[in-house]
Amino acid sequence: MTLLVLRIIVDLLCAAGVYVSYHMLDRSKRAEAGKIKGHSVVKGPAARLYFGLPNSLFGLIFYVAIALVIWFARGPVVWTLIFVGIAAAAATSLYLAYRLVFVTRTFCPYCWTSHGINWSLVILSIIICALSRNAAS
Repeated sequence: MTLLVLRIIVDLLCAAGVYVSYHMLDRSKRAEAGKIKGHSVVKGPAARLYFGLPNSLFGLIFYVAIALVIWFARGPVVWTLIFVGIAAAAATSLYLAYRLVFVTRTFCPYCWTSHGINWSLVILSIIICALSRNAAS
């Protein structure tokens, strides 16, 4: 697989991530306005892990940033920063997945889609980084 194909796959995953994040951000706003009755993952404390802002907002920013920066990344320092960001998103997904399964016992297909995207991005970033190093050698 070439770097071009892998970067396109990353962009497609990020596009799906943007869609999921936008949907969940909209849902979060509707919940704040009292338009969602009953239990919802966007109402719980885990829906706002960082600075009291919705996780979906960070997801939206993250996916757009990764989709863009993946095309311009050069050098080991940049790849390390990209990987750290992707690993942080994957670690957050691991924590949120744990909460879905063991704490809230809630089925959330949008959440699982986002988690799968984040974990896939970890694998792809490792492969792209390795191929980039080989291409530079």
